[in-house]
Amino acid sequence: FPRFGPERRGAPVLAFVRISSKQPIRVRAEIAQPDVVVVLDPGLLRIVDVTSGLKPEGILIINTRRPFQDIESEVKAQWQLATIDATRIARELLGVPIVNTTMIGALLRATGVIELESLLEPLRQRFGRLAERNIDAMKKAYQETLLKE
Repeated sequence: FPRFGPERRGAPVLAFVRISSKQPIRVRAEIAQPDVVVVLDPGLLRIVDVTSGLKPEGILIINTRRPFQDIESEVKAQWQLATIDATRIARELLGVPIVNTTMIGALLRATGVIELESLLEPLRQRFGRLAERNIDAMKKAYQETLLKE
């Protein structure tokens, strides 16, 4: 679920997702110490501490085309780092720089939390005629995500 501040459109938004294959999730609250942080807008690295609360063994996934060494200087690089140029992929395959579905591919590659194939049918149901392009974007991001441990 998302959390919006008092700002208007264009302001940073926090969103929280809990995933478990072991038991139903009944908690619906913010996550103070996440295992994974996914940054859709790389500009946030300069204005928000995106790693606040991220567990020491956590994973930071960033939509950026910048090399690891540039990112590490901004985020102190104590976490596993994954990068993907999701904006480029979204523009190429979707025609717009909307990276939500594309970043799911990076999340799956960096974490292995869910099998990519398990999302194909839900995406087809959710996106209808636009599903295949979104699936292609997710798959391409999965393949192109760079991992640095």
